[in-house]
Amino acid sequence: MKLSQRIQTCELSPMRKFHPLAVEAQAKGRKIYHLNIGQPDIATPELYFDAVRQFSSPVLAYAESPGIPSFLHAVQGYYNRLGAHYDESEILATTGGSEALSILMQCILDPGSEVLIPEPYYPNYATFIRAACGEIQPIPTSPEEGYHYADRAKIEPLIHENTRAILITNPSNPTGVILNAEERQLLLDIAMEHDLYLICDEVYREFTYNGEGLVTMGTMERGQDHLVIVDSVSKRFSACGARIGCLISKNKALMAEAMKFCQARLSVATLDQVAAAALYNVEQSYFDQVRQEYQRRRDTVMRKLHSIPNVTAKTPDGAFYLMAALPVDDADKFQAWLLTDFEDHGETVMFSPGHSFYATPGKGVNEIRIAYVLNEADLSRAMDLLALGIEAYQKTMK
Repeated sequence: MKLSQRIQTCELSPMRKFHPLAVEAQAKGRKIYHLNIGQPDIATPELYFDAVRQFSSPVLAYAESPGIPSFLHAVQGYYNRLGAHYDESEILATTGGSEALSILMQCILDPGSEVLIPEPYYPNYATFIRAACGEIQPIPTSPEEGYHYADRAKIEPLIHENTRAILITNPSNPTGVILNAEERQLLLDIAMEHDLYLICDEVYREFTYNGEGLVTMGTMERGQDHLVIVDSVSKRFSACGARIGCLISKNKALMAEAMKFCQARLSVATLDQVAAAALYNVEQSYFDQVRQEYQRRRDTVMRKLHSIPNVTAKTPDGAFYLMAALPVDDADKFQAWLLTDFEDHGETVMFSPGHSFYATPGKGVNEIRIAYVLNEADLSRAMDLLALGIEAYQKTMK
């Protein structure tokens, strides 16, 4: 029997593809420090669980396809506080930000359509785009330039008749780069001038360390018909398991088409929407404390990285990820070796190999993405294991 050509162009997630080796390592009694997946260990606000416990209904019925009113109203109120004003009809509930992206790509791409994305980028973007028969056109960046990409000279030569959208993450996963006001305006201007969608994945909005505060592209005065925002409760409220996100746009034609997919999948989980709506009542102090905690974690990781010979890494301004270039021949091989052949006092470490974060062949082979989502003590130990692993692995390369 045959499989589709589309699925065969997709790859396994670099964050999860080493899971079988991790299971084998754990079966041998090894402890693994997970820097590979952005799963925060911050406690989910109790408001979420209170809402679940208080929920009562004789039948757990389908929710409305656009989302339940309490969730849509909560999202609307959140954006109002940021200075971005959306009607409830301009917000669709989705099963995490992932479904929002999947629905969006199905709505805007045809075979051969291209999406411009600054690389390195979140690898699952490639799956959503390729599943919709589209292709990625990478916007090249470099660590030496601070992964800067908001530049007409870099972007406009890549635009042609098959280009449909520019997709960005702000703050960035995996680099931690944050766009300033001038750069945000430039990207929207380019989208307007070339009749493109500007898709902004803003799920890490609360995680900024440069003092700029909360920013959304939704406050831009012009070009809202070109703008699409993807958001989620997963990272903001440390509620990844809730799988509640949203697709937001003032483009009525786009949202009408997206509704077809929302109706086809019937609805997003009712109980999780109820609980997610409650999360938007969290006090600002929660975010302040979480941001300070992640900044300390970032600083711990950077201090340790800078002590490892021949490692290159830029200090991120946002999110809770960073890219680092290691003195190894192949980060995929190195990760597998760490799980099969390496241990120190019964412990080892996992990260995400970097090549899958690039579309350009050959790039990222010796790079890794680190998710600094562990407590400081565990992060410190994980980075020590990385240093010991590099030293031991280099001996096998000779």
